Amino acid sequence: MNAIDRLIDKIKQTNNPTVMGLDPRFDMLPKCVTDKYDKTLEGVSKAILEYNKALIDETCDIIPAVKPQIAFYEMFGIPGLEAFKETCKYAKEKGMIVIADIKRGDIGSTAQGYSNAFLGKTKIGDHEESIFDVDFVTVNPYMGTDCVKPFIEDCKKYDKGIFILVKTSNPSSGELQDLKLENGKEVYMQVADLVEKWGEDLVGKYGYSSVSAVVGATYPEQLEQIRSKAPHTYFLIPGYGAQGGKAEDIALGFDKNGLGGIVNASRSLMCAYKSEIWKNQFTEEEYAKATRAEALRMKEELQTAIK
Repeated sequence: MNAIDRLIDKIKQTNNPTVMGLDPRFDMLPKCVTDKYDKTLEGVSKAILEYNKALIDETCDIIPAVKPQIAFYEMFGIPGLEAFKETCKYAKEKGMIVIADIKRGDIGSTAQGYSNAFLGKTKIGDHEESIFDVDFVTVNPYMGTDCVKPFIEDCKKYDKGIFILVKTSNPSSGELQDLKLENGKEVYMQVADLVEKWGEDLVGKYGYSSVSAVVGATYPEQLEQIRSKAPHTYFLIPGYGAQGGKAEDIALGFDKNGLGGIVNASRSLMCAYKSEIWKNQFTEEEYAKATRAEALRMKEELQTAIK
């Protein structure tokens, strides 16, 4: 099945357009987890995996997808990458869609190598193996079609998907993305047009393509503009919660049927047990229950705004 259809099916099943970002830092993990392990690369990585699994267990029936950011695993070396791989595998076993936030952007055989690792397969002698085997990856398109094409070909071959950076949520994104081109378009709109074109052959039953876009919640005017110009492009929307994106702004990225986007929340879900809302209702040991409570609160807020 087309990757974007799988994602939308899960969103409809859970009635929740949320993706939980799994961006673990050792200092954000509760002591009830970290005290079990040695303060080594291996110990920290095991603590991260335990923490991730607990959050997945507590939310897999109400959140359709997870988005592990690979940088927070790479920083712990090979043990960290093992925790990343096991997190992705565990989430898929629990029925969740996995979006690997890797933001790769290179050309030729290098781009193909990245795509092999996450979307396709790696050839070893006379056989092929899936390495990380996720559903979607994020891609940086700023080297042009050459750096995107290998990912698109593997999307077609393996029923996978990509989210391409179009208008990101960070404060300085406008330094490049908002520049005007000779044709009068902003850079981000030029990229949005390319994403629509690149995704033409991968449109699924809901009218959206598995070649999709990252569009930040922190820029609602641009979010609305891109939605109007890119009708077949699904949005991964970061910036909700800790970065300041509001539910009513996020709603501008959705269509009349309540589809069109999946909203990322990382710190607000992972660290819910520390938040002002939940810290007096849940103990540190109940960190996963606090994440579930925040996920349900976020779900209701998004549903209200989108409707």
